[in-house]
Amino acid sequence: MSDIIQLLPDHVANQIAAGEVVQRPASIVKELLENAIDADASKIELIIRDAGKNLIQVVDDGKGMSETDARMAFERHATSKIKGTEDIFKIATKGFRGEALASIAAVSQVELKTKQREAGIGTNIYIEGGVFQFQDPAQTAEGSNFLVKNLFYNVPARRKFLKNNNIEFRHVIDEFQRVALAHENLEFSLFHDDDPVFRLRKGSQMQRIVDIFGRKLQPQLIPIKEDIIWCKLHGFVAKPEGAKKTRGEQFLFVNGRYFKSPYFNKAVQEAFEGLLLPGYIPTFFLFLDLDPEKIDVNIHPQKTEVKFEDEHLIFALLRSTIKRSLGIYNVAPSLDFEKDPQLDQMMQKAFPSKANSINVKMPEIVVDKDYNPFLEERVVKQAEIQNLAEMYHQNIAAEPSKINLFEDEDFDEDLMRLPNGYWLFNKGDRTLMLDMGRMHRLLVSEGNKPVRKGTTNGHALLFSLEYHMNETEKNKYKSIKKFLPELGFDTKVAHENVLRIDAVPEGLKETQVMKFLEDLFDILEYKTEDEFLHFYNNQWNKMQSKSRFDFIYKKDAEQLIKDFTALGFPEFLPNGKRCFYEVPFNDFKNKF
Repeated sequence: MSDIIQLLPDHVANQIAAGEVVQRPASIVKELLENAIDADASKIELIIRDAGKNLIQVVDDGKGMSETDARMAFERHATSKIKGTEDIFKIATKGFRGEALASIAAVSQVELKTKQREAGIGTNIYIEGGVFQFQDPAQTAEGSNFLVKNLFYNVPARRKFLKNNNIEFRHVIDEFQRVALAHENLEFSLFHDDDPVFRLRKGSQMQRIVDIFGRKLQPQLIPIKEDIIWCKLHGFVAKPEGAKKTRGEQFLFVNGRYFKSPYFNKAVQEAFEGLLLPGYIPTFFLFLDLDPEKIDVNIHPQKTEVKFEDEHLIFALLRSTIKRSLGIYNVAPSLDFEKDPQLDQMMQKAFPSKANSINVKMPEIVVDKDYNPFLEERVVKQAEIQNLAEMYHQNIAAEPSKINLFEDEDFDEDLMRLPNGYWLFNKGDRTLMLDMGRMHRLLVSEGNKPVRKGTTNGHALLFSLEYHMNETEKNKYKSIKKFLPELGFDTKVAHENVLRIDAVPEGLKETQVMKFLEDLFDILEYKTEDEFLHFYNNQWNKMQSKSRFDFIYKKDAEQLIKDFTALGFPEFLPNGKRCFYEVPFNDFKNKF
């Protein structure tokens, strides 16, 4: 039998390896940005076209590469970050595996222009599909300029599975934010199709967070800091009002490297125990500084998984430090029972030191030692006893009183409105408490009522509203703004990141507009255009049902109950929420 095992060609092996390293354009963005940081760059510029499908360009002012290094950088397992096995356990750089550039070049067309700071001339190298094409001397700026073009041009199956531009660009923004948050001492810029998205200046961690996520987040941030022998923890958590139902603004970093950890996320969640509604997730930006020998980042090519030697201790550190900070800022009871210096100052102002010399007389309690309650007789008139007896016998024989707590026009033997917006309905021998809003939503979804059209008229606002968007919300707005006019909105970007709202759909209260937009931006993470319209209609129907049925007339309620009865009077919505509850009046009778 002939031999059948053979070595794969380098370009085939690189394409296989690229499957782990390069999953989408955002993967390339992450690798190139981290290479620029490792090159000691102080200014990094990211240029994207078509969400990275056609161009990803990273320009930095780092130390650059020589002619030989530029060629060697695209070979598999070629790296300047480590030299021996012992270096794996004390990694201080972002990259170290030496496979990113080879994997990127295997599935795209890559051009590199680079020049060292002391060199007179730089070099230009071009690789296509993992195959070296040429290398020439070139005049270029100090640092490196990577251009990755036509991603997956030679692997059509992989390119076909890329999502639309809105989704892919959201992933690019995610990677850009993760790198920029960990390096507030560097300048970052992001351009998409020639439009500036981010221009981040050097500054503090707080400034970097505000520059990325907007000024409205700043008043909610609480600083976190703890410095012990083996670990340093610092960063910010947002107050409970900054929590959201969707994940997004939860960031963990160790030694400047972003990582994911459901275990540590749970520690933060437990620190907010009792402060958040069910289903809400706190916002946090937490940075850990540890000895590199205490962690292992060589778990996965994406380098977002990190193993910790003392993860249980870090869990406890996160939970206790956040709890203490929440207590200090009066968000939760403090775990630190030491005296608060601010409290001491307040006490000194309230009670000056000279007051110590004043003799303060303690209050005294006067007690009559000769008092005996049994010596006094309680005299009750015979007429009062007779009246009490008659009232008692009348109540025994009388029917249970029917007290109408509602207006006469709302009282009916079968239907009654409650002050909290719910209704009581006698159905046979059962008494039900109805949620009219949920009943209406179910009728709409089943088609028994006309569904709201995709186009509606808007009504102009007397005074325009202004919504301050962060850069992420600004990009979400760009992806949906073409739908807003036909939905009844009249909006425009007034200046910078301020969205001016001049008209809103009919039926949307002015007080609901800001909350509606916040929900829209929070949930619109990776939605396609069709998914957006579906979500919008669901969100609109939910809001309309809630506001519309806070108060309705009895005749409208009766008609809705008739339609609901024709539907079979179902108890649950498709999402499992109840449309009504049976009131346990038999249990109430036992109370009497």
